[in-house]
Amino acid sequence: MDIEIIARPLVTITNVIWSFNTELHRPQLLLIKRADEPLKGHWALPETLLRSKESADAACIRLIDDKIGLQVPMNSTEQLATFTDPKRVTGTRALALAYMTYLPSTPKLHPGYGATDAQWFVLDKDQGNYVITHDQQEIILSPAGHLAFDHIQIITTAINRIKNKLDYQPQILRILGNTFTLRQAREVFAAFLGTTIDKIDNSNFKKTHNHLFKEVGAATLNHSGRPPKLYQLN
Repeated sequence: MDIEIIARPLVTITNVIWSFNTELHRPQLLLIKRADEPLKGHWALPETLLRSKESADAACIRLIDDKIGLQVPMNSTEQLATFTDPKRVTGTRALALAYMTYLPSTPKLHPGYGATDAQWFVLDKDQGNYVITHDQQEIILSPAGHLAFDHIQIITTAINRIKNKLDYQPQILRILGNTFTLRQAREVFAAFLGTTIDKIDNSNFKKTHNHLFKEVGAATLNHSGRPPKLYQLN
């Protein structure tokens, strides 16, 4: 039996970069528009090829600096999964080592090398499907959606990972910064649970998730009224 061995596949570092839209009160993720073939002009996750003398973790950090000019510590990222489907890209065999990154701020975007545009797409759910939107453009996160390569599968995997860890390790809350209010935490939870913040009762939420947070003070208000309490992840 003749077995073909892939000696040197390309190794791509792909990054699902999350932040928080403070105007829409929703999580959002970064997409770039590809400048080159294959799939020129398609929206895609930021990615880079692994260099010969760097680790995958180092490449993930470099990718963030290359694409949005932001230097982040290693603990801002976590490995997601490895994607190896032989048909995930056309031509040369390429494996994707996928990461997730949590940004507490949203710097002004400048398309980096290999991109003609870079935008934040807000996460939502519509008629049973997660969707991401920017302005009037909507991308359905289903097989019917349109993103480069297998990036819809990668994003869906990321969403499921976050959703499944909400009740015991909600690292996604790091997109809110060092401190956050319970309302902000509920807004993030609601997005990944596919519901609305009104359906997540504040008192019950505090009771069931109290082991995950610690109270550290109160927010500063620009108007009269009782300031909301601030929390940190334990």
